[in-house]
Amino acid sequence: MAFFLKARHWECLFSIGQIEKKHFFYWPTPYKVSGIIKQCEGHTVSQEKNEVRDGMRIQWDAPIVMDDGVVMRADIFLPLAEGRYPVILTYGPYAKGLAFQEGNAAAWERLVASHPDILEGSSNIYQSWELVDPERWVPEGYACVRVDSRGTGRSPGYVDPWSPRETKDLYECIEWSGVQPWSSGKVGLNGISYYAMNAWQVAAMEPPHLTAVCAWEGACDYYREATHHGGIVSDFLINWFPRAVHRSQHGCGERGSRSRVTGELVCGPETLSENVLAANRIDIEKWIIERPFADEDHEGRSSHPEKIKVPVLSSGNWGGQGLHTRGNFEGYLRAGTTEKWLEVHGGAHWESFYTAYGIALQKRFFGHFLKAEKTGWDQQPPVRLQVRHVDRFVERDEQEWPIARTQWTKYYLDPSDCSLRTQAPKDRCTLSYDTAGHGLMFLSPPMAQDLEITGPSAAKMMLSSSTQDADVFLVLRVFTPDGCEVTFHGSNDPRTPVGMGWLRASHRKLDAARSLPYRPFHTHDESQLLTPGQPEALDVEIWPTCIVVPKGYRFGLSVRGKDYQFPGEPLSIPGVKYTLTGVGPFLHHHPQDRPADVFKATNTLHFEPGQQPYVLLPVIPS
Repeated sequence: MAFFLKARHWECLFSIGQIEKKHFFYWPTPYKVSGIIKQCEGHTVSQEKNEVRDGMRIQWDAPIVMDDGVVMRADIFLPLAEGRYPVILTYGPYAKGLAFQEGNAAAWERLVASHPDILEGSSNIYQSWELVDPERWVPEGYACVRVDSRGTGRSPGYVDPWSPRETKDLYECIEWSGVQPWSSGKVGLNGISYYAMNAWQVAAMEPPHLTAVCAWEGACDYYREATHHGGIVSDFLINWFPRAVHRSQHGCGERGSRSRVTGELVCGPETLSENVLAANRIDIEKWIIERPFADEDHEGRSSHPEKIKVPVLSSGNWGGQGLHTRGNFEGYLRAGTTEKWLEVHGGAHWESFYTAYGIALQKRFFGHFLKAEKTGWDQQPPVRLQVRHVDRFVERDEQEWPIARTQWTKYYLDPSDCSLRTQAPKDRCTLSYDTAGHGLMFLSPPMAQDLEITGPSAAKMMLSSSTQDADVFLVLRVFTPDGCEVTFHGSNDPRTPVGMGWLRASHRKLDAARSLPYRPFHTHDESQLLTPGQPEALDVEIWPTCIVVPKGYRFGLSVRGKDYQFPGEPLSIPGVKYTLTGVGPFLHHHPQDRPADVFKATNTLHFEPGQQPYVLLPVIPS
C-alpha cells in the first residue's frame, strides 16, 4: 500500500508512528497554510507559512525530511519571479529566526560602527549571525536557504555539533534543495565559522548537487583545531556550547526569543524542561575530556579535503589563532579539486564577510560557478593576501601557498642575551622558567629594514620538565623601538599577538609522512611521558601568520608554560561572554587536562652544540 500525502499530513502520521517511510511518496510542492503551527495527535508540529515581503517570496519553516524521519526546518528566500535559481544554503545551530542584532548585539554594533555602509541597500531585518543577508542575494537571482540544524531552532532532534549525523543531514539538505521546483540544481555553501566547518565536512562526501563552497574562517581538523591545540584541551567549545547553542536549542520555546520578522518563537512552539533539554544534547565537555587523543570519533567530525572535487574559496583570518586560521590553509592545500582559491584577511571574524569587499568576493565566486556569469573570476589569482602591517593591510596576489620565494630562515634562541639570531650560538647551558610565570622572551635586534614574515612557522627545541610532562606555549610578538608590544584585532580578541603555537611534550611523536620542516604534524595517538630532568626534542607547530616588521622594530618569541596574556588589565566588552586577555575564548585551563601537580612546574631549555633551539620563520624578500 502506498500513501500520496502532502507534507504536513505525512509529517503528522510519521511523527506518531502511524506509517513507515517505505509506505509513502513525498509530495514536494509547498503546502500553503494560514497558520504557523497545529496540533496532531497530541504533538505540536511546526508548519510552513508562505508570504511575499521586501521583494522576496519567503517560505518559513519549510520541512526537509531526513532519512531517519526527523524533519529539519528551513526558511527559503526566493526572487519574486517564478523560475529556477541557484541556491546559497546553510545548516547550523544558532536559530535561523534569531536576529543578528539581538543574538549578538555587541558584534552588530561594532560592525555598523566600523562599516556604516552595512546599513545601506538592505533593511537588515533578515540578518542572522554568520549568514548571508538574503536582501543582498535574492535580488541578484539566488535562492537563500537557511536550515536549523538537528535539535536547534525549529528543528527537533538531538544536538550534536559537527557529528556524522549532522553532516549526513547537511548532505540531505543539499540534495533536497537541488531538486526543488525553484532550484536550478546548483547548490553553493557560504557562511562563517560553524557553516564553514560543516561545509568542509560535507563537501568531502561529494553531494551530487553541491556545486561550489565558500568556507569563511572555518576549521578542518576537529582535534588539532577545535578540541585540542598541540594535544592540550582548548576551552573554546566548552565555553561556546552553553553560551551560543543552549539558548537556541529546540524546545526552549517561551524561554527563548521571538523572531523580529514573524513574531514566532525561534526555538520551536514547545517549551521543554531543562532536564529534557539537557538529555537531548551532547555533553560536549565530557566528550572532549574523555577523548585525549586524535581518535576515530575526532576523525568522524573532521574534514577530508582531498575528497573535495567542487570549486572552493577558502577565506582565513591572520588573527584567528585558536580556530579560524589553520583549517583554511590546510583545507586549501589538501583540497582534491584543481579549482581552489585562498583569501586571507584580518580583523574580527564576523567583520569582513559582511563588508562590501567580502560580499563582492563571494558574489564573483558564486556568480561564476553557480550562474556561469562573466564575473572576472577566471582571472582570479590562486592566492589573495591582505598583507598585515602594524597599521594597515595591503592587498597582494600570489600564485601559491606557501609563497614560492619564501626564504625559510632559522632564528636561533641565544641564551647569552636572550636574543634571536641567524647564527647558532656555541654555548652549552640551560635556561629554566616557572610555568606559572611569564616564561622566557627572546628578541631579535632592531630591524635594519622592513622584514616580512608570511607563512607557517615551526620551532625546534630540547626541553625537560621537573615533572613527567610539560605544556609548551609559543608566542610570536612584535615590539616598537621603545619596547611596547604591537597587537592586532584578531578574530575573537582585539589584542592578539602575531602568532601562536602549542605542544604537550608527551604528544611529541611525529607523523613522518605528513610532517614538513615548517609544519610538523603530530600523531596525537599516544602519550610518551617525560623522565623528570631529561630533555626531549620537541617540534612545535606555529599556525600561519603574516606581519611586516618595520625598520627599527623587533620581533620576539615567548616560550611559556601557560597562555599568552596581554600586559595590563583584561578587557570586558558588553555582550562578549568571556574575558579578553589576548587570546579570546581559546584558553587552556581545564583542571582535568592540566592538573597542577604536573603542569605547574619548572621547564628547562637545553642548549647544546648541534642541537640549539630555533624558530623557523617564512621570510619574504622585499
